[in-house]
Amino acid sequence: MWTRRAPRLRAPSPLVGTFRGVIKLVFCLRRLPTLSRAEFQTYWRETHAPLVASVADTLEIRRYHQLHTVDDAINDPIRASRGGPASYDGVAELWWDSFESLAAPSQTEEGRAAGALLLEDERRFIDLAQSPLFFTEEHEVV
Repeated sequence: MWTRRAPRLRAPSPLVGTFRGVIKLVFCLRRLPTLSRAEFQTYWRETHAPLVASVADTLEIRRYHQLHTVDDAINDPIRASRGGPASYDGVAELWWDSFESLAAPSQTEEGRAAGALLLEDERRFIDLAQSPLFFTEEHEVV
């Protein structure tokens, strides 16, 4: 039988401005206007994902998840019930062990080249100006 676990809330860091734990980048993606959602998601999954995997060690990426938005017919009712904006075409989540492991690759030629390679590829399918990205601190609740 399924039972609900009590929330595991962690106290905020006592060191103001200091992050403790895994650093996570969330990238909310909108496709280029020249692509259908299906074309965008196919390219992202079949071309960009292997490219990320090929440089993950160089960039010290611990994990990389792609969350592909499902059909608008499923999403539109919940979005409309909240008066929300149009859906993103997907969300990427990337994890690093620390800010240090995130920053370290930028100190090497190989790391800078790997980052540039990913950005160059992102320009082929992501509308970067309409795709916010930000670092987060995760707080597990359930």
